[in-house]
Amino acid sequence: MRTIWWDMDGTIANLYAVENWLPMLRAEDTTPYVEAEVMWNMSQLARLMNQVQKLGYKLGIISWTSKGGSDLYNIAVDTAKREWLDTHLASVDFDYVYIVKYGTPKSLVMQTEDDILFDDEEPNRDAWLGEAYEPEMMIKVLKALLGRY
Repeated sequence: MRTIWWDMDGTIANLYAVENWLPMLRAEDTTPYVEAEVMWNMSQLARLMNQVQKLGYKLGIISWTSKGGSDLYNIAVDTAKREWLDTHLASVDFDYVYIVKYGTPKSLVMQTEDDILFDDEEPNRDAWLGEAYEPEMMIKVLKALLGRY
């Protein structure tokens, strides 16, 4: 069955709105990953995620660690991102959560050629081998999969 994948930073987590996010990441401070606000109505998103999962779709997170981060920092980033998901999407039981080294081609995690990706970065969408959408399309695409559009 198809997997629906979500990027985190700039797609569901508003990392880039955290004040001084870039200097903090360069200093290997995980605060921006912890403090990032949600970008959507997470209750609605979680409800739709759970509904498509009941139809047989698998749900996955594919997100990068920080650019140039040390191995220890990347482990801390992985932990912070998983905790963010546990806080903001606690009702969703993801089938896959991959926090991979910055720059890793996201298509490497694809389970089928029909997988769907939501990602704010155009190069990631362009390199994806299945369907890929900007984050703004999330609700519409999920509703379409549920036959509500």
